[in-house]
Amino acid sequence: MNIARVVVLIIALSAGGVAAYLARGTEEKPHPAAEPVAQLPTVEILAAKSDIGLGQTVKPEDLQWQAWPASAGNNLINRASKAEAINEIAGSIARSPIFAGEPIREQKLVRANGSGFMAAILPSGMRAISTEISPETGAGGFILPNDRVDVILSKREKNPERSGADAVQSEIILSNIRVLAIDQAPKEKEGINTLVGRTATLELKPEQAETLTRARQSGTLALALRSITDVNAPEGRSEDQVQRRSESVNVVRYGVANQTTAQK
Repeated sequence: MNIARVVVLIIALSAGGVAAYLARGTEEKPHPAAEPVAQLPTVEILAAKSDIGLGQTVKPEDLQWQAWPASAGNNLINRASKAEAINEIAGSIARSPIFAGEPIREQKLVRANGSGFMAAILPSGMRAISTEISPETGAGGFILPNDRVDVILSKREKNPERSGADAVQSEIILSNIRVLAIDQAPKEKEGINTLVGRTATLELKPEQAETLTRARQSGTLALALRSITDVNAPEGRSEDQVQRRSESVNVVRYGVANQTTAQK
């Protein structure tokens, strides 16, 4: 065998062995261990499970406990200090929208028996105004919050045709109006189907509030209870929305003809 070939073969085998050794050493070299991730301490805070709209009543199913960084949860409602917070907050009214996952803050809620409740349940653009009632002018106490009523104005006017006799006129000045509260009860109490009070708070538009205020100074107001099926009936019928039709009628008294006006 040629000596040169033998030398080349020996060199090739030696190089292959060295390469295999180096490759094996690289494979067996351990990988560096991953650095441990620091775990932040957390607490369970009360948060919204779903979106809660402005003026919406908060229900237990709208709330949930969720993990929150302890450093940022000091001013929030946490489970450790208020384990029954879900039941305590249920029934409150949202002063402003609360989005799903947002922590619940008591500043955004108003209690049903607390100040600001009426403003929270009042729809945008509407006004709350109260008027005096009695069992005689308030359907005998059967008018409850969220009922619909007509407001009737009755007033006495001098009859120019007959001295000493007054004419009593009545007309509906507002119709299909929602009752917000009777006295300071914004909802029907459990087990009580009548609320006899001295004042009824009505939900009115600004121009309707003006109509009611003027009418209160000119006569006696009465509330007529409407059917529950009239919820979607047209509202209003204020003095500037409805014009009464009139007809002239000749009335003969003791042989003397007088002209009077009949309203329809």
